[in-house]
Amino acid sequence: MNPPTGELALTLAPRGPRTVAVAQRHAGTLQTLRPVYLDDTGQVCYHIVNPGGACLQGDRYTIDVDLESGARALLTTQSATKVYRTPGGHAHQEMRLRLGPGASLEYVPDQLILYREATYRQNCVVELDETASLLMTEIVTPGWSPDGARFRYDELRLRTEIHRGGDVLAVDNVLVEPGAADPSGIGFLEGRSHFGSLTVVDPRVDDALLDRIHDVAEAAGGVRSGLTALAGPGLVLRCLGDDTDELTALFGAIIAELRARWTGQAPLNLRKY
Repeated sequence: MNPPTGELALTLAPRGPRTVAVAQRHAGTLQTLRPVYLDDTGQVCYHIVNPGGACLQGDRYTIDVDLESGARALLTTQSATKVYRTPGGHAHQEMRLRLGPGASLEYVPDQLILYREATYRQNCVVELDETASLLMTEIVTPGWSPDGARFRYDELRLRTEIHRGGDVLAVDNVLVEPGAADPSGIGFLEGRSHFGSLTVVDPRVDDALLDRIHDVAEAAGGVRSGLTALAGPGLVLRCLGDDTDELTALFGAIIAELRARWTGQAPLNLRKY
């Protein structure tokens, strides 16, 4: 097998009041910008960058992030992840995230855009301690087509496994094949163009928080959503919409709610332009 198109490995640990990288490696077309600290909690923020600009046929990426006990991190991307035509093949990404005792990770990438004749597959495995906190988001949108039609990509597969305290907490499989269904019919995103997922695993998730997130989601009038409670404790919010900004705004409102409840901090501004 050829080496990955891009590799990124980070090991993060608290040093004094801040979380820092104690080991870091990158190769190929994946790297990070310099770490930044967006508030006074000591949480480190890394922007993942693909200087190649897009994913192409045969591209393979690996991301491995390890948070040691008590580490706090926010991972995002510098811009949207674009997948161009992959005729007869696909682009692939493997992610492995490990969270030690008391660690906290927010993974909030920009949207994934799949263009005409694109096939993309992503596999993410998360292993976290029972005292760790995880928040992950994903927004997917179809890219531009010459004829202006929607859903011209070929296939999208997203698989996420979450293991908590050594036990399997959740396995989430998403498969979208626009050519295998009527894009305007029931069961194919209900005619919407964008979909997103927000996942939280944290010991502090309770019924009151679930009710509050349900209310926030219901207030986003342009978005259809469904909320599922995990036994972790945790939750998964799945959303359908027609605009990246409306899904981003909804997820931002929920993240702000969690920050206010759990850290007393103001919302972060992840705008990159």
